[in-house]
Amino acid sequence: MRPHATGTGGGVGRRKAGAAAAAASREWMVVPASGPARVEEAGKHAVMARTGLPARDLRVLDPLLSYPSTIMGRERAIVVNLERVKAVITAAEVLLPNSKDPAFTRFVRDLQTRVLASSSDQAADLTDMEGESSAVASPFPVPNSSKGHELEMTKSTSVVPEMTSSSSMPNLAAAAKDGNTKVLPFEFRALEVCLESACRSLEEETSTLEQEAYPALDELTSKISTLNLERVRQIKSRLVAISGRVQKVRDELEHLLDDEMDMAEMYLTEKLTQQEISEASSRVEVDDPSQTEEDRDEDYRSEPDGSNGSFIGYKPHIEELEMLLEAYFVQIDGTLNKLSHLREYVDDTEDYINIMLDDKQNQLLQMGVMLSTATVVITAGVAVVGLFGMNIGISLYTTPTTAEETRAANVKFWETTSGTVAGCVILYIIAMGWGKRSGLLQ
Repeated sequence: MRPHATGTGGGVGRRKAGAAAAAASREWMVVPASGPARVEEAGKHAVMARTGLPARDLRVLDPLLSYPSTIMGRERAIVVNLERVKAVITAAEVLLPNSKDPAFTRFVRDLQTRVLASSSDQAADLTDMEGESSAVASPFPVPNSSKGHELEMTKSTSVVPEMTSSSSMPNLAAAAKDGNTKVLPFEFRALEVCLESACRSLEEETSTLEQEAYPALDELTSKISTLNLERVRQIKSRLVAISGRVQKVRDELEHLLDDEMDMAEMYLTEKLTQQEISEASSRVEVDDPSQTEEDRDEDYRSEPDGSNGSFIGYKPHIEELEMLLEAYFVQIDGTLNKLSHLREYVDDTEDYINIMLDDKQNQLLQMGVMLSTATVVITAGVAVVGLFGMNIGISLYTTPTTAEETRAANVKFWETTSGTVAGCVILYIIAMGWGKRSGLLQ
């Protein structure tokens, strides 16, 4: 029995481990710099080895966890979490958590279209530049085409798996025909599509909310009802939620614009090229037979610590990325301004409704005062009637015997009744006049 129990426990443990491994692996949509998009299944550790990201950065992309909008630049990748856009951008490809959302399909289509169009334009520009002058075809050394050298370059760039220099070199300094305009690297083109998709999504939600909010608010001001109040309450809840999301995206872009080091970390292609150039120069120095061993040791000692691939203190020109982020910062700030105007309109409508309700309440209070005064006056008349209704033997209550006495009794009755009613009316008028004079009534 004991070995059987042990075997069962081991089988359960293996099944749990297999289930955990299956849960850890997920489908990723891979959009390369050139070529069609494809779906790959990879686990967290495979993605970490492929992109060089720690596990805490990949948690940001988990759809089951709620993380605020963020854009993080790392050594070999950019992590983007903006609204529904979740992506890992490297210098050669974009990894997206696969989803069946129609908005995700649209985003992948836009991303691939933008990347392929930019790659084709870039290749055409390079062809024209090569036809004009081979000296300005590329500002960086071109690797040898021999197989042995390709293997050597692959080993030296092992920090970026499955990536060759041919996929990254054209993106670095490919100029337009005039030689002044610099084409954005692959990671910035992908980042631009992510920013555009997030800003467009928020803009569409804001426009939809505006189309629903303004008519509902105008209808509420014309007719205060429970149905209109419920509609405005739902609109205000949506407004608060969308404003918070837009504010988070705006704060993230503002944080990036204020931090030059974070923007410098996002230059993946340029960092990769600098690493390739430094490694190529190191190999040239090592293979140079004219250099003595002592000179090599002295050169190695004089190399900075940042030459090992960490790029500490590496600060490229960030004008391109700054202009890109600034453009979408202005766009998201405009969306936030629209929501601010809508919030002000909602607040103004609430103030107007509160004023109207206060006015109605004042009118009801005045009516209550008037009715209470009328009740008091009528009660005074009832008191008079009660006095005359007492069973007391007086001459007024004697039964008339002649026609003259009957006529006189009727005259006294109507005089008493008219006097009582007139007295009540006069008392009511006096009370109302005093209330208006003292400011209690309008």
